[in-house]
Amino acid sequence: MNNPLLDFSDLPAFDRIAPEHVTPAMDELLGRAQSALDQVTAEGFPANWGALSKVLDVATEQLSRAWGAVSHLNSVADTPALRQAYNENLPRVTEFWTRLGADAQLFAKYSAVQESELNAEQARARSHALRHFVLSGAQLRGPDRDRFARIQERQAELSQKFSENVLDATEAFAYYASAEELVGLPLDVIETARAQAQAEGREGHKLTLKMPCYLPVMQFAHSRSLRQKLYRAYGTRASDQAESAQYDNTLIMRELLALRREEAQLLGYRDFGQVSVVSKMAQSPEQVIAFLRDLAARARPYALRDVADLHDYARQTLGLESPQAWDLPYASEKLKEERYAFSEQEVKEYFTAPKVLAGLFKIVETLFEVSIVADRAAVWKPGVAFFRIERGGQLIGQFYLDQPARSGKRGGAWMDDVRARWLRPDQGRLQTPVAHLVCNFAEAVGGRPALLTHDDVTTLFHEFGHGLHHLLTRVNERDVSGISGVEWDAVELPSQFMENFCWEWEVLRHMTAHVETGQSLPRPLFEKMLAARNFQSGLQTLRQVEFALFDMLLHTEHDPKDDVMDLLRRVRSEVAVIEPPAYHRAPHTFSHIFAGGYAAGYYSYKWAEVLSADAYAAFEEAAGSGGSPLDVDMGRLYRQQILEVGGSRPAMESFKAFRGREPRIDALLRHQGMA
Repeated sequence: MNNPLLDFSDLPAFDRIAPEHVTPAMDELLGRAQSALDQVTAEGFPANWGALSKVLDVATEQLSRAWGAVSHLNSVADTPALRQAYNENLPRVTEFWTRLGADAQLFAKYSAVQESELNAEQARARSHALRHFVLSGAQLRGPDRDRFARIQERQAELSQKFSENVLDATEAFAYYASAEELVGLPLDVIETARAQAQAEGREGHKLTLKMPCYLPVMQFAHSRSLRQKLYRAYGTRASDQAESAQYDNTLIMRELLALRREEAQLLGYRDFGQVSVVSKMAQSPEQVIAFLRDLAARARPYALRDVADLHDYARQTLGLESPQAWDLPYASEKLKEERYAFSEQEVKEYFTAPKVLAGLFKIVETLFEVSIVADRAAVWKPGVAFFRIERGGQLIGQFYLDQPARSGKRGGAWMDDVRARWLRPDQGRLQTPVAHLVCNFAEAVGGRPALLTHDDVTTLFHEFGHGLHHLLTRVNERDVSGISGVEWDAVELPSQFMENFCWEWEVLRHMTAHVETGQSLPRPLFEKMLAARNFQSGLQTLRQVEFALFDMLLHTEHDPKDDVMDLLRRVRSEVAVIEPPAYHRAPHTFSHIFAGGYAAGYYSYKWAEVLSADAYAAFEEAAGSGGSPLDVDMGRLYRQQILEVGGSRPAMESFKAFRGREPRIDALLRHQGMA
């Protein structure tokens, strides 16, 4: 019990977990899990759901929680020692899960469980388990079975290396700019860059490729050469086009794609795209591809108009006769400022992080009839906050919130679970869910609170939507509670649903306070933001379609031996209206599909956006013209029919139970100004 990774009495002891704890903990927990597996697969062990769960699920849940804590720290507080401990144990953790999923005796045991003895949640979990056994190779024999296991272990190793290369390549870049080069940048970005240079004993301002620095440079820096320098560094990260080939992901991608195809064929499928959709709402890769191409056709006229406007403005107003890729974010920002008479920097002054968070909590408390209370817990870094969600004084769930970008933390934003809601079979008591919510926002500087862009605010709401899906569940069966068991192409519904509130006056006026004056966002400025909401929505839609179509074609018709850039160029020739420079290597940092679980599933963002837009339309209809979207009755229905049921029933059934019909694309097109 001196090892914090072996203490499951409450929350993880993040302040005490050290690299030297990892291997001893995995020794112990893998041993326990193996003993549990041996016990339940023994000939005399009953094919009974409760008995299986009490022995096997309890042991594997502890393994998952401990390894989850290690994986989380690897993502948010990476150090050489922790990375070494993680990578040393990853193969054997992967090997156990691979062997468990392919265990023919365990498959037979679950198959023999009588469905008539199960409640609806257990029956749903058993159905998922049987499908998982098949997709994990439980029906394979001999050399095929051994090869399948080696494929899983190698894929885990490659995905981790891909992620490390992206992080290391991002952190390897630094440029120390002069004050003259930073003309046009927001004051808080300049102050942060100066403080980071001073902390290293350097002159000037340290610029990095992390989003709170990179994006403002691309949007606001007047220096064209500075924008070009950062654009090239960002676009060639972890590729053969970077200054150093040390972190090149080319061969990793090629091997991963080959392994995924081989895995699919061992399971009897043509390609990995077919494997991917087995557990999704979509019926086939062809259906997904048709959906994406239809959406591209609808968006293309708007995108062509967007790019024509942008090029005309760049030439006529900015004097850029031949605007390049590093000019487009800058020109877009200037065009938006001129067209709508406001700037993102002006807006950001009103979105102080504490006020935004308080506003978000107020929305959630109002709509979903809960209370969010600050609490204390061991955390991995100063500045990480911890909260409880309660209803009627009763604990429902808890979450950690890690907002600022920093060294050793991978980019992007995500929600992950610490533990799931579960009526524990070993103790007979209800375990409440806990989640991580992770972002990469600018830090507070100069004694002022951190300022968020409106995009940051939307990201925060997005991840909180995922968190609510995990935390507000009322399902007692672990494998279908919260986001567990939800079809992957529906899991973005609650996250994208929450983004809509970032465009409501009744919401924003209560969650804004100017950093200097404390005044809330002025209504005229909000109206300008609203008018600009769909600025370049055609371009943005085509960009997402490009990524999604590339991903699905990569996992269906692409030959892994071929250069992925050839496929990307073909996809761009079909759907894109802006062509990046030849050296740009977007796939090499496409962590969603090479390290993040979205392989042949990136389309899920657009697919689920149809669901989320249609779901939010119900709130708009309830509010009527000019009314508040914070309708408690509608919030209760949404909570009960979408959030609380988790993965205990098909996502389409949940949607129809809320909306009264199947989803329609109309609301999405209207929300994006393409109706």
